[in-house]
Amino acid sequence: MVKKEASKEAQKETVASADAGGGLDAARFLKGTQEELAKVVWPTRQQLISESAAVILMVSLSATIIYFIDQFFGWVSGRVF
Repeated sequence: MVKKEASKEAQKETVASADAGGGLDAARFLKGTQEELAKVVWPTRQQLISESAAVILMVSLSATIIYFIDQFFGWVSGRVF
C-alpha cells in the first residue's frame, strides 16, 4: 500500500513538474521509458514460438475459409448471371 501511494505521489510530481516546465526533458523521458520497459514481462522463447505458430495457423485457416467462401459465391453468381 505504501509503495502504491508513493508511486502515485511520484506520478503527480512528474505531471506537475512537466506542466510547470512546459518543455520536453529528454533525460526524464528516457528514464521513464526505461522504468516502464523494466516492468514488461517478456515471453520466453517457447511462448514466443508457440504463440507465433498459433497466429500463423489461425491466419492461414481464416484465409482458407475466406477463399472457399469467395469461390462459392463466385460459382453461385456465375450460375445466376
